[in-house]
Amino acid sequence: MSHPKDESVRAAVNAALGELIKVDDHLLHVDCSERSITHQLAVHLSKHFPGYHVDCEYNRDGFNVKKLQLAEREVPVADDALDAVTVFPDVIVHIRGTQEKNLLVVEVKKASSMVSHEYDIEKLKAFKEQLGYAYAVHIVVGYSRDGKLVSEQEWQ
Repeated sequence: MSHPKDESVRAAVNAALGELIKVDDHLLHVDCSERSITHQLAVHLSKHFPGYHVDCEYNRDGFNVKKLQLAEREVPVADDALDAVTVFPDVIVHIRGTQEKNLLVVEVKKASSMVSHEYDIEKLKAFKEQLGYAYAVHIVVGYSRDGKLVSEQEWQ
């Protein structure tokens, strides 16, 4: 099985995000937890990726714990200081048990979140570079603090 083309992956993510906003708008309106939202996004994504598994917070790399070399975050460190940390991506599209079929990794932030997206972007880049994911996207979705619907994607 070869990976789907870029345009079909982006179209599938667009469609799933549209379905989330239409079908699960209540979750977004009441500002549910990010986990509730990412779970429903995964449900919608699974319809668009037949033959793949779609998992939330899947922390396995084969039989091992999924780790990435990421800059330490607790205290200021040199630019080249890296540490292997266990990661729990919000949503992944893959074939379980193999590294050769890592298709898509998704990190999500609610539009109401005040947390920086910087670490999510860093993780997405590392997933592509270190674990061979073909595609990575950061999604901001939900209602902003001023009540506007937000649906943004940043592809890595």
